[in-house]
Amino acid sequence: MALTRPADPVWRAPLPLPVIRPARPPFRPPPIIEPVTDLETRPALPARPALSRAAPALLGYAAVRALGLLVLALWSAARDKSAYTLLTARWDSLWYVRVAELGYGYEVRLPNGDVHSNLAFFPLLPWLERVGHAVTPLSYADAGFAVALVASLAAAWGIFAVAELLYGRRAGVCAVLVWAVLPVGIVQSMAYSESLFTALAAWSLYAVLTGRWLTAGTLALLAGLTRPVGLAVVAAVWAAGAVSFVRVPGGRRPAARAVGPSARQWSTAPARGAHTEPRASFPPGDPAPEGAPVWRRALAMLLAPLGAAGYVLWVGHRTGGGPLGYLEVQAGWRNGFDGGYAFARFTAEKFTSFPSALAGAGLIAGVGLVIWLYLVCVRQRQPLPLLVYAGTVTALALCASSYFGSKPRLLLPAFPLLLPLALALARPRPSRTALVTAVLAAGSAVYGAFWLNGSGPP
Repeated sequence: MALTRPADPVWRAPLPLPVIRPARPPFRPPPIIEPVTDLETRPALPARPALSRAAPALLGYAAVRALGLLVLALWSAARDKSAYTLLTARWDSLWYVRVAELGYGYEVRLPNGDVHSNLAFFPLLPWLERVGHAVTPLSYADAGFAVALVASLAAAWGIFAVAELLYGRRAGVCAVLVWAVLPVGIVQSMAYSESLFTALAAWSLYAVLTGRWLTAGTLALLAGLTRPVGLAVVAAVWAAGAVSFVRVPGGRRPAARAVGPSARQWSTAPARGAHTEPRASFPPGDPAPEGAPVWRRALAMLLAPLGAAGYVLWVGHRTGGGPLGYLEVQAGWRNGFDGGYAFARFTAEKFTSFPSALAGAGLIAGVGLVIWLYLVCVRQRQPLPLLVYAGTVTALALCASSYFGSKPRLLLPAFPLLLPLALALARPRPSRTALVTAVLAAGSAVYGAFWLNGSGPP
């Protein structure tokens, strides 16, 4: 009988012990509409824009303005004129220098009976010219030119800060470039108050959008000491402050949400097509992205009008005209607010002959473009402070009875109107954007040199 080898035992690995996990709640899909949260629970906004982030915008702006000044110098030399004189000693520049040097009280009586008083010019720029002359070897005119150059860079940075906050860095760069290549962009380099005012207005709006209320109110105060249109900045701060006190049922305000695929309906950016970075957005009616004590908001609203109101009341006291004294000073310059009647009549008179009819058609097209841009801003749901500011600047510029040739430069501070154009410029590839910007910059430089060597900005 043959012996057989017993089969090898089968060795099996021990079974793993069961893992006991805590019970999980049943899956619930996220709500389509996010619940309303209070201000303190909102997502954090980007940090304050550093100079390094704004560097491409500022370098591009400086290049455009340098090209404009170079073309102006060459054009003026060909006509035996001084480009520097055109920038620092024409129209408003002379009046500002006279205020800085001699103070208020100077006036010119014209043969037709009009009285041009330097009380019509707000004091912040002359004050800065006086300070610049006192602490440096610069003349008053040189100090005014230096203030304009520095203020124009500050304005470009402020425009970038607002546009980047809403639409991203590339849109911010494009917004600055669009502002730089405007046909009347040469005014940004003149010893005028447009650049200074735009800088104060842009940073005040940025402060409102980021909840820095005391900064917003202080800058609005300074803007009110710069130009009569400082009322637009005051209106923006007041509108934002008033809305910030309004609460929806339940004691809460609508919350800002980060722009993303699931919250696109809350975005202030266009729905599609723009190459922008996700940013925090602000639904209409709730401009401040973070909570602030009531006293800060109230104090900002009190500070904002003090600059404009203080100067207007001082002029009324000096002239003996009371609260309406400043309006009497403006009437001596034939400036006033007539709802646009004088401008409409001026435009209609252009159609009495064929050559001037082309100018009339151009005026109508320009006004139509401005109104269309504002409507686009509304459709893109820009924050309330920007809409109030741009609307007020536009209304004051178009509905005033001032010299009509100055209206393009009066619209220069209305930079929120340029944000739709900046978004359109940000869509193509960078090479195409650079090409379009270069062409526009060349056209702006040529027009600025031609304009300043001709009638110039009054």
